[in-house]
Amino acid sequence: MNAIAYKRIVIKVGTSVLTGGGRDLYRPHMLELVRQCAELHGRGVEVIVCSSAAIAAGRARLDFPALPANIANKQLLAAVGQSRLMQTWEQLFDIYGIHVGQVLLTREDVVNRRRYLNARDALSALIEHRIVPVVNENDALATAEIKVGDNDNLSALLATLVNADLLLLLTDQPGLFTADPRTDPNAELIPEVRKIDDTLRALAGDSKSGLGVGGMVTKLQAADTARRAGTDVVIAAGRAHNVILRATAGEAVGTRFPALATPLENRKRWIWAGPKPRGVLTVDDGAARAILQRGRSLLPAGVVRLSGKFNRGDTVTVANLAEEELARGLVAYSEPALQKIMGCHSELIEQRLGYTYGPTVVHRNDMVLLTD
Repeated sequence: MNAIAYKRIVIKVGTSVLTGGGRDLYRPHMLELVRQCAELHGRGVEVIVCSSAAIAAGRARLDFPALPANIANKQLLAAVGQSRLMQTWEQLFDIYGIHVGQVLLTREDVVNRRRYLNARDALSALIEHRIVPVVNENDALATAEIKVGDNDNLSALLATLVNADLLLLLTDQPGLFTADPRTDPNAELIPEVRKIDDTLRALAGDSKSGLGVGGMVTKLQAADTARRAGTDVVIAAGRAHNVILRATAGEAVGTRFPALATPLENRKRWIWAGPKPRGVLTVDDGAARAILQRGRSLLPAGVVRLSGKFNRGDTVTVANLAEEELARGLVAYSEPALQKIMGCHSELIEQRLGYTYGPTVVHRNDMVLLTD
């Protein structure tokens, strides 16, 4: 094996990979993935597995019952399947003398700052003691309001939690193509992506796996989240020969999304990856230039329009007059308060509100730019 290029990796394994395209867990291939993880583990690489297929495992365990596709039944299948899925991982890793630990997350564990830190500490403790975390969404309890929704994006949130060097998204496709390779014989693999734009998102929209919850669109979302937090991302075929070992060695496998040059510090990782924006602050051209080009905070004078309902401390989007998202950040004033002070100079805030939380609407230290 070549020299190791990464020391801490998150491996997301999709349902189609874990089932081999069938309807139940395919243990021979799961063992092959574990073999590669065990080799890395033995060489000091810290491995975190983000595993799909709880619902598929539950459906198989119950002999594929005909159940209405509602939330309660999905929770039922997840409750049955999660234990079976975890038992399978445990048995396979045990062949190599490696302990595993189950971690179940929901979006609330990332949105809430205290729970975010608690989850990070729990994962860090497992990693420190050479225990491989096996992470999944808590589908048995999660409702639509608190679900991440797919394990691609969950794995990206996980990568930001543990400060991973590499996020490896294993799927049933070799990577991202210029067109859908199943319908277009001229489709070519894209070996590297340095900019994720609307053209690329539209391309990915036609390249869904058809198995599991996610598709190429969710993988692009995950890649964008992780690379902004300083994590390289690779989308590759889960059944490719030694795919985990090769990706960890930095070989050209699948489609690679290099991390942005300057990774986000921990607080900004949480701002970017965690809470969904509760509103939009539209700013004038002068404020947009100050934020993007001069590294300035957003002042109330630069805000020209608001949308959404938000409280002080909520995450908001900062957009330009063309409605392009420039940044996300923690807002210092609630929406009702900001309605009264937007467009005014900072020294007038206390006069208009009767109090002040400072001269900025979104401070630079609480802001993440979205430009590449």
